[in-house]
Amino acid sequence: MLQRDFLRRSDTDPAQDVRGKTSGAQDELSLAQLLRTLWRGKWIIVIATALTLVAGRWYVATITPIYSASSTVALMNTRTQTVTDLEGVIGGLSGDQRAINTEMEVMRSRALMERVVRMMDLTQSPEFNPRLAEPSAPTLVSAPRAWAEALIFGADEVSAAAAEPDPDAEFERAVNAVRARFSISDINRSFVFLINARSPDPAMASGLANALANGYVQDQIDLKFNATEQATAWLSQRVSQLRDELEASEQGLKTFMSSTNLVSAEALEALNRRVKDLRDRTNEANATVVAANMRLAELSQARDAGDIDMMRSVAGDRTLDRIFGAGAGSMSANERATFLARYDQIVASLQGSVERDEGQAASLAASITDIEAQIADQSNDLVTQEQLRREVEANGLIYESFLTRLKEISVQQGSQQADSRVLSQAIVPRAPASPNAARIQLLAILLGLLAGGAIVLGRELLQNTYRTAEDLERQIGLTVMGQVPLIPASKRDKVLDYISEKPSSPAAEAIRNLRTSVMLSNVDQPPQVIMSTSSVPGEGKTTLSLTLAQNFAGLGKRVLLIEGDIRRRVFSEYFEIDRERGLLAVLSGAAELDEVVQYNQALRCDILIGEKSKVNAADVFSSDAFTRFLTKCRDFYDVIIIDTPPVLVVPDARVIGQGVDAILYSVKWDSTSRTQVTEGLRLFESVNLRVSGIVLNQINPRRMKAYGYGERYGAYAAYGKNYYNA
Repeated sequence: MLQRDFLRRSDTDPAQDVRGKTSGAQDELSLAQLLRTLWRGKWIIVIATALTLVAGRWYVATITPIYSASSTVALMNTRTQTVTDLEGVIGGLSGDQRAINTEMEVMRSRALMERVVRMMDLTQSPEFNPRLAEPSAPTLVSAPRAWAEALIFGADEVSAAAAEPDPDAEFERAVNAVRARFSISDINRSFVFLINARSPDPAMASGLANALANGYVQDQIDLKFNATEQATAWLSQRVSQLRDELEASEQGLKTFMSSTNLVSAEALEALNRRVKDLRDRTNEANATVVAANMRLAELSQARDAGDIDMMRSVAGDRTLDRIFGAGAGSMSANERATFLARYDQIVASLQGSVERDEGQAASLAASITDIEAQIADQSNDLVTQEQLRREVEANGLIYESFLTRLKEISVQQGSQQADSRVLSQAIVPRAPASPNAARIQLLAILLGLLAGGAIVLGRELLQNTYRTAEDLERQIGLTVMGQVPLIPASKRDKVLDYISEKPSSPAAEAIRNLRTSVMLSNVDQPPQVIMSTSSVPGEGKTTLSLTLAQNFAGLGKRVLLIEGDIRRRVFSEYFEIDRERGLLAVLSGAAELDEVVQYNQALRCDILIGEKSKVNAADVFSSDAFTRFLTKCRDFYDVIIIDTPPVLVVPDARVIGQGVDAILYSVKWDSTSRTQVTEGLRLFESVNLRVSGIVLNQINPRRMKAYGYGERYGAYAAYGKNYYNA
């Protein structure tokens, strides 16, 4: 009943609580935690800062000083010209940012660097031609490099390369070296460029800056001169072509004028008027023909009908009216014949008139066709003539324009000016620009602080063990009942002697504190059967069992210490064993408990050792015999302490734990990983067991102080100073 009350589970799943606590550890550190972590690693930060500061001072002392000199160049002509303008050939630059950036790149160009090398004859300078430099003593960098070159290429080839200089290669190396010495920038809101040159020689630094500035200005003049020559040559060729084109167009106009029948534009206009008049006459003739045909049709219709009255009425002739007389009924045969003859005469006359009108209309139409053909020919010739004349005029204008430009450029040739000028020449610097000792030392300090802080924080983030009870409780959610320091005993058999001889040592005090925590964990029913276990071997659980048994015995209690690890049986390493039988003999009934237990004077308690068994240890502890054995022991002893194997190695501890009142779980300080602790506790939870308390074991005070936790060493911080002197 005592065991079940003591080990009753909480409403929540402890395994889930353990996992939740572990995952909570991954949360970001608060600012206070961050500062505390950095403070704990202050000595690492101080050492890192001191090392970087020393390195910075060494760098300043050993590096070759570099001098810096600057000259300034200003863009004076920032106009934008066209190619056809006179100034377009030699004109200035636009003032926008793109033009400024372009000029900066021009200053950095290889062509200008080659000009500087040639101007200053830098291939003969030892600074830019290593062949001319005096041989120096091998350094840590140069010696391995020389050896490597000799090994790869052969000593003979390396010597031959050194003895036979290549002028082109030396020139290229000089150009590359000079290019690396310059930095060019523009002054904000201006057209002024700052040319900065660096060199170990102050005179060389100022010479380089001035050479590049002057070379840049001269390069602009040369560029304009070359552009003028090219423009003159191109314009000369173009003027010659235009002259030939003008002559060809004039000759074409003359040839056309001599071969065409065109009189003039006025004559063409007269032909147009004549065509218009002929069209009007043709229309009138056509109208007359139409009217005559209509009258002829009426006359023919009346004649065919034989109606005298109708014929007289249609004909409208006086002769017919006189012959008609009083009427058609009173006409005689002669009169009728005369009437018809006259009517036929009228019809025939009308037919002849129609034929004449039709012939006249056809003649007019033919005339119109002829004149229109003449007009078409004359119009085409006139258009061609105008085109040829305009082409001659255009060619003449273009020829005159280009000829004028050619003469203007020829007159201006040789008078070009640069778009820039040198505002100030570089002077020889008196003090080196680098290294800047103050800046380097400041950067070294900052780098040391950052590196030290990174080391401290990285160590903290990568730390996967437990160093404080607070961290242990926060991570796993269980109470830390004790914090036991590392016992400074050279061998295991000296552990009990140390505790007995030094009752005031931090280890003895820690055991007493653990004993008190265990007894007060259940005031009404203090635990009687206590089990000691851990995650993995080497965490000090056996030493903890022995010292705890010794401490309980010091209170006058009857204590039984049972060696539950019957696989390894390590009790013999702590004290001498004078009996061969032990736990298995009692469980098998081969011996009584009082026959196999032995009293240890150092511990002042009874010890029941383990025996080697052919039966699996877990099966032994799962038997009813072991349960009856514990029940019997409860009647004879006040406290029973069982030392069990690690829970992650074998299942013995989980089996034994079913019959105990309290489980003490040892965690080795700064050694056992969080995963191992979590997994061990999970295994207990899987069999419905809850660990009573955690013991942070084998704490190293000196290392704890080195980590910055010295002031947090539980209630025993004051003992740290005399720990190894105790």
